[in-house]
Amino acid sequence: MVPASLLEDLNAPQREAVLHTDGPLLVLAGAGSGKTRVITRRAAYLACSVARPDQVLAITFTNKAAAEMRERILALGVSRGMMVSTFHSFCARLLREFADRVGLTPGYSIYDQDDRRALLREAIEACNLSTDHFRPASVEYRISQAKNHMLSIDDFRDVHRDYSGREIARIWECYERLMRERNAADFDDLLVLTARLLAEHDDVRADLSQRYRYLLIDEYQDTNHPQYLIAAALARDHRNICATGDPDQSIYGWRGANIDNILDFESEYPDARVVRLEQNYRSTTPILRAAGAVIACNERRKHKELWSEIAEGDPVRVWRCEDERDEARRIAEDIRRHLDEGGSEEDIAIFYRVTALTRVLEDALRYAKVRYQIARGVEFYARKEIKDVVAWLRLITNPADDLAFRRAVNAPTRGIGKTTVERLSNWAQGQRVSLCDALTRVGEIPELKSARKKLEEFARLLAELRAQPAAPVRPLVEFLLKRSGLQAELDGDPDPDKSALANVNELVSAAAQYDVESPEGSLIGWLEQISLVSDTDSLSNAGGKVTLMTLHAAKGLEYPIVYIVGLEDELLPHHRAKVEGDIEEERRLFFVGMTRAMYRLTLSFADYRTVRGAQQRTIASPFLRELPDDVLETTDHSAPRRDDGYQPSADYDYDSVAVDEFRPGRRVSHPSFGDGSIVRREQLGRSAWVRVQFDDAGEKMLNLHHAPLRLLGY
Repeated sequence: MVPASLLEDLNAPQREAVLHTDGPLLVLAGAGSGKTRVITRRAAYLACSVARPDQVLAITFTNKAAAEMRERILALGVSRGMMVSTFHSFCARLLREFADRVGLTPGYSIYDQDDRRALLREAIEACNLSTDHFRPASVEYRISQAKNHMLSIDDFRDVHRDYSGREIARIWECYERLMRERNAADFDDLLVLTARLLAEHDDVRADLSQRYRYLLIDEYQDTNHPQYLIAAALARDHRNICATGDPDQSIYGWRGANIDNILDFESEYPDARVVRLEQNYRSTTPILRAAGAVIACNERRKHKELWSEIAEGDPVRVWRCEDERDEARRIAEDIRRHLDEGGSEEDIAIFYRVTALTRVLEDALRYAKVRYQIARGVEFYARKEIKDVVAWLRLITNPADDLAFRRAVNAPTRGIGKTTVERLSNWAQGQRVSLCDALTRVGEIPELKSARKKLEEFARLLAELRAQPAAPVRPLVEFLLKRSGLQAELDGDPDPDKSALANVNELVSAAAQYDVESPEGSLIGWLEQISLVSDTDSLSNAGGKVTLMTLHAAKGLEYPIVYIVGLEDELLPHHRAKVEGDIEEERRLFFVGMTRAMYRLTLSFADYRTVRGAQQRTIASPFLRELPDDVLETTDHSAPRRDDGYQPSADYDYDSVAVDEFRPGRRVSHPSFGDGSIVRREQLGRSAWVRVQFDDAGEKMLNLHHAPLRLLGY
């Protein structure tokens, strides 16, 4: 029997989405429209009406969102058993279950970015190439992009036939061999291998489709091609797929997200029910009107009209500042006034497009005695002491993990030097075995005679650790710390704050929390969980601090008071996005930031900003022109200067510019940059842009409809 409480406090469109059961459903959920409420109520409704809890699969994008959904569903009275997970966690579990089908064993390691780059460096050197010419970060990006498009190494070779492409394909081939030898998968592999598993093993696909009769996917606009293939394969037999999302909030194209997945959903499923959630429960009307006017300038979207019953509210403040220090000081002073009037620090967030903007902000906040935190959740697991412990744990579950071996063997130092490890590694490579396997045969290696005793002691320690129960996790971690010598090293740390010890203690606490939340879990499961932490998973408002974060990290969050800084051309929209033609995604990013604000939104830009030690003249973001005047409160804090004709509140007629006159080769003049020559002209969305090589200021990309360019001669 379906509890009536599942349908309480839902508006009509929300109720329609919850009550739909069989067949495809597209929920276009505007910002702040109660999307999580709809997904959780729908999942609970399905589990109470047409399915068992374990037949419902709910997928979202962050551990934090998945945990919140899981808690809400349990609170609605649904028994445990429903799979609520991130895409990567779901795929990681499937790959453990069907490891033999993809060339892995269930104890495989999940390599993070540092691990992947270390292994790519090894692959580059194995190919007798220079890491100066083939930088691991650049090679990683090329391979990741190929995987996101489901390209094989041979496909990549066919597409990229130049020298660089051929060599990257060779590096990739070596990298894949090394990954198989180490029984490891990187983040991209979790998705790609699962997509191939479902495509190449129809018995597995059919079994999983039967297991998960109802599929709910959150943030569908952020899915990439492998995720789309996984969802489509799981839903192929029953077609009970609910895609929830908002094309206006698709901001991850740079990492493979494909907005076409949600835009084309109705073409993929012509019989899909489409429900629009347009009532916003978060923001005031002035904020929504401003954000709505900006996003309406995008062409690739599904039309929605966000509205709110919170009719009253402060106008959106637009601050024009003299430079980045003036901008930071005014924001810090404004926050200080709010706090002095009884406001709370945890209600406030400052967003920026690039992290380089934080330094001056931090200085100003410290000077104003405002406490703050920066959303960098992943960095906890990137700390040396944490990676040392995790390396030991990975080595316990996956003896083939040579990267973990190299780290653990000298954490702490135990008299096994780098030369000894290299000799062991050379012998292992010659025998085509792992370092752990070589360790058990150290008596066969003459070059290691003097180090034999210490290596055998290390081998006995590993065997002792592997003999311990894999669950619960906390006792195993504590046993490891004691027996490995890490605890003694941490206790003897001369640092008076003993920050490394505090961090490891926090790791133990995380293990204890996992034991409570996952009573059937294991070491493998916990390692999987901490391997897939995202930027905001460990972000907390506890303790009351102003939060600083990138616009990308802000997605899914909300704050009563929001500042968005650095609203200048080349920052937002970012220079790279302009070159690559991704202006609409930059506008969506701005829209996402604006709609995080509940009651007060402040947008700021500076006339001058220091870049690499040199102060440069800037131009306000063209997105500011798209804001409606009647919801703005514009303040000019800048020093008097020659007017550049670029006020954010100025109206502009897009048809008034003789675009065709601005041809490549024509000479032009700009009040800030001086004279120059047009190199190229292109159309990006509604606007025409020109790339100009200025005689003194270098190359700039300028919007013809906004920048005060003047033609010189013919």
